[in-house]
Amino acid sequence: MNIECWKGDMDQNAGLTQARIDQEAKRILRRLCEQGAVLAVAKEMETSVVVRETGEGEQLRTAVVDREIAQAMALKDWITCPDPEMRVARYFITNTGRSALRRLTAEDENRASGFAEKRASLESDAAWDLQEIEGVVRQPTRYYATESPLIGLARRKDRDGDPFLKRDLVAAGERLREDYELAQVGTEPVESWDAFVMGGETDASVEGPAGSIAARNRVAQALSDLGPGLGDVALRCCCFLEGLEQTEKTMGWSARSGKIVLRIALQRLKRHYKETQGQFAPMIG
Repeated sequence: MNIECWKGDMDQNAGLTQARIDQEAKRILRRLCEQGAVLAVAKEMETSVVVRETGEGEQLRTAVVDREIAQAMALKDWITCPDPEMRVARYFITNTGRSALRRLTAEDENRASGFAEKRASLESDAAWDLQEIEGVVRQPTRYYATESPLIGLARRKDRDGDPFLKRDLVAAGERLREDYELAQVGTEPVESWDAFVMGGETDASVEGPAGSIAARNRVAQALSDLGPGLGDVALRCCCFLEGLEQTEKTMGWSARSGKIVLRIALQRLKRHYKETQGQFAPMIG
């Protein structure tokens, strides 16, 4: 699984666009910035995974990666593998990869600023309906944390000296995040994930890989089960990687209340997965 072999594979993926590489790289590189994270690539698998080791020595899967995307990032020197001949090669983010993430993030922020200016201009035209304006210029919310808020809370201790978020609750949140990531591979973008919190149905006409559509349905079911409040904090902190302070501000909650609501949401999410899918998530691959 060396670079030369991958160059040959990439020649067969001539349809892979730079726009897709950049879009996928943003979420993957963010995950690889987390402490203890690696991209695991198996020779016989078409998809790769990002995994991170917890303080208890457990491995959490945090993202799913198409093989061709992993190949492209390796060829760009965004990721590197000390021993590429192993059956399961482990790739780490490089300084070049961190620079690429900063560049891609800055480009998104600049585009978002441009959309904001466009919206202000449109809103000044009374001939436009406000709802139509929002439909034109609204963009999906993006957050650029290099680490999930769950990981920070898992390091904190409660008054008894135990982790504020236990491993099983973090795993439930990461499971939601994994489905959220997988749901966006090869399918049309979701207009509003918040609609699922209110019990909105998934679009049966959506086309894409069966695994991605199934993941979208699982996210919709989980958020609908949690409902407003709990579903909102799970979506923002687990999927969008939004910080707790920003979530509290957005939801109008008092300071430091977000972590309590998040823990309750994760407890309910853990119960949802146990009741609907059993203790373990469906395997990918």
